[in-house]
Amino acid sequence: MKEIIASLDELDKVVSYLEETLPSDSIVFLRGDLAAGKTTLTQAIAKAKGIEGEVTSPTFSLQQCYGAKDGSSLYHYDLYRLDHEEFMQMGLFEEFEKPGWHMVEWGSDELKAFLEGVGYNVTTIEIESQKNSRIYRIDV
Repeated sequence: MKEIIASLDELDKVVSYLEETLPSDSIVFLRGDLAAGKTTLTQAIAKAKGIEGEVTSPTFSLQQCYGAKDGSSLYHYDLYRLDHEEFMQMGLFEEFEKPGWHMVEWGSDELKAFLEGVGYNVTTIEIESQKNSRIYRIDV
């Protein structure tokens, strides 16, 4: 487990570590309290990948997909209202077969166990708020 403490202005440290560590096709579960910075981290990753335009939380759409300048894709999911079974019934599991980084907010332990059980590697990032920074605990 890697722990990085970073302010909003230092998010590039976290993004750089992820770029150096994760393969080009990755599933990343983002965990933390409301307003911990899950979407903010995804926005920083999108910026580093050269994705133009606004990157927003997919709270109501469940998934957003962004194309990067290098041809790669960034997928962003918000599963706050979905349990593991609903996720599967909606056909979202098949989305993980698409190449790119898949950033999953509020992914359940059951979904993680299922994904790992069928052969996917899932990275978990726990985000803990502090007064002027965040602690990012990255379990690759």
